[in-house]
Amino acid sequence: MQKYNPNKNHPQKGDRIKVEPIRDLKDIRAIKQLLDNRPRDLLLFIMGINNGLRAGDLLKLKARDVEKLKPGQSITIKESKTSKENILMINKAVYKVLQKYMETFNPKGDKYLFFSQKRNGSLSIQAVHAMIKKWTKAINLQGNYGTHTLRKTFGYIQRTQFCVGFEVLAKRYNHSSPAVTMRYLGITADEINNCLMNEI
Repeated sequence: MQKYNPNKNHPQKGDRIKVEPIRDLKDIRAIKQLLDNRPRDLLLFIMGINNGLRAGDLLKLKARDVEKLKPGQSITIKESKTSKENILMINKAVYKVLQKYMETFNPKGDKYLFFSQKRNGSLSIQAVHAMIKKWTKAINLQGNYGTHTLRKTFGYIQRTQFCVGFEVLAKRYNHSSPAVTMRYLGITADEINNCLMNEI
């Protein structure tokens, strides 16, 4: 069981660390608003929660990979961890912030999409981890958050808001079974039952 310091969004020393998804749409909206004037960071957040890919795979993207994509188009990527193929989809939300990003920075060709301002190349995993903790702390979100938060938020919202099946999410995540995905997302029975309240 995690014990939380009310002043920090991180477990106390010695607690089992489990990175959480962002569970509430209002908190997602709050982070979007927080990042509104930071096109690179907003794109990372929106692309992450709309695709469910690992942060490390997003950080490998270069301008040439996405600069010509339109809503509904995708590219195939090779996951670093599994070496399996997966896709990055450009939906309308991603396209909107991608266009703003391109207009602001005008990156070309081999330039990393999520470039670092402190080093030559892309942001590091450690930098993204720190950024996500900073964003969640800024909106007073209690819990433990990090690089896997964006990936988990995708699955959590797809399941609890849109009732997407665990079988579909397992395929998206390249998990070995839906049971692995259920444990990964930590969704409760009550959260699943909320889907049954949707009226047709």
